[in-house]
Amino acid sequence: MRQICITTSMGKRLIGKGMAAHPAIQDVLNTGTLVIIAGTTNGYVAEEVLASLEQADGFSRMGFRRGVVVPPGFAAPTLDLPGDVVIVKGQWRRGLTVDDIAGSLREGDVVLKGANAFDQWGHAGVLIGHPRGGTILAALPAVIGSRVRLIVPVGVEKRIFDDIESVAQRLNAPGASGPRLCPLPGSIFTELDAIELLTGAQASLVAAGGIYGAEGAAWLSITGTDEQQEAVAALIDAVAGEPPCEA
Repeated sequence: MRQICITTSMGKRLIGKGMAAHPAIQDVLNTGTLVIIAGTTNGYVAEEVLASLEQADGFSRMGFRRGVVVPPGFAAPTLDLPGDVVIVKGQWRRGLTVDDIAGSLREGDVVLKGANAFDQWGHAGVLIGHPRGGTILAALPAVIGSRVRLIVPVGVEKRIFDDIESVAQRLNAPGASGPRLCPLPGSIFTELDAIELLTGAQASLVAAGGIYGAEGAAWLSITGTDEQQEAVAALIDAVAGEPPCEA
């Protein structure tokens, strides 16, 4: 067993690399439609998926988000949203959003939507600021009505103690203030999943935090064969220089 430390930006890059290799993504790129809804973690996913298709030219993570969470007193820069990333049978359809494509999604297609929280049972939720529910409500009819697969790329720094349903009830109650919370009917994909998928090793969260750039970082224990441990070391080396996320 060895221990590693990953910053939040390293985690986002790991998730991006893992999602690009995910069997469901590999399958849908050949046969159907993949929708990567704009978000900071999904920006890394989009970079990795588009790079695997040799179509990354022209994509930028800058502006590839809608709502963002920032520290008190900080205002995020206002940037134009270039659209979500919609890939139809391996071809990036530039400029489209989930609203444009949701009505044509069918069983076998895949939607990727980020989250703001997930609980110990693997249930995720996204904060809602829009009075009509935002992009997730555009995707849910396809996910529920047409059995489109929803995968939720989310970093382990967003883990919470309470269950998502009870938190949603509190945040969505009449008289409450601040953003609402929408539970997501999809499967989460974290850095732990990415490491296992890419190397075969098992990763567990054992500690968190730090200073001098390690704020919010995750400490992971890694178990596996010598070959798997070497693969993890190479993978971490590949993402170790990832700068802080700016979007």
